Amino acid sequence: MPEATAIAATNLPLTVDSLTEQFSACGLRAGQTVLVHSRMSKLGWIAGGQVAVIQALLRVLGDSGTLMMPTHTSGNTDPARWRHPPVPDEWVPVIREHMPAFDPLISPTREMGVIPELFRTWPGVVRSNHPVGSFAAIGPNAAYLTDDHQLLDMFGETSPIGKLYELDGYVLLLGVDHENDTSLHLAENRATWANKTYIPEGTAILVDGVRQWVEFDMLQIDNDDFNLIGTAYEHQIGLQHGKVGEATVRFFRQRPLIDFAVEWMQHNR
Repeated sequence: MPEATAIAATNLPLTVDSLTEQFSACGLRAGQTVLVHSRMSKLGWIAGGQVAVIQALLRVLGDSGTLMMPTHTSGNTDPARWRHPPVPDEWVPVIREHMPAFDPLISPTREMGVIPELFRTWPGVVRSNHPVGSFAAIGPNAAYLTDDHQLLDMFGETSPIGKLYELDGYVLLLGVDHENDTSLHLAENRATWANKTYIPEGTAILVDGVRQWVEFDMLQIDNDDFNLIGTAYEHQIGLQHGKVGEATVRFFRQRPLIDFAVEWMQHNR
């Protein structure tokens, strides 16, 4: 959103103080472990932009809380499968040979938004080592959430979202809907349905300090029905949406949603 449009759509500028109050009104509390998906353009104009958003989230959660965000690097995948946009066939071997290896310290996010892109570099934040589906976190549970993120378990039981389930953590959808909730990929890993398939994937990683292109099988994930699942779940529990600035907020415990989504997928996919 152009800045002039954001200004025109905003009654008063958001600040760290007002964001803190509004996050608290949505149910965030000190000590919680929360996965945040966000679209800053939905919030309105903010004094301090994404810095203020992160500061407010950390202020609400306090020293005893843990904040996690997705820091995925979808560009570090097999270019033969790229569709948005595709690349010429003759580019594919060049990209495979020269794509820089994933490095949690420097590899930028792709299509995650400006808040996670800043968050991954925030002092004290740690990032998981998955070359495609990494997450970053800060707080007492950050190391547990991000440690040992296995290549073959991008969104499974030992992934950061699998560990969030173990911790009975929360999800905050800030200006986005359930289509953006990576937690639902955990349900895909757990559920069974007739056409559940795995597809070949490739990525550049460091192996003993040496850059290598590696290939592996990955669950074919599909978020096309995530909004249907999320809407059905919201209706079942009577979830009330909140507001932060101009953005709609959905805040809920992750574990019951995943349990609901597994059953939904097994009956509807």
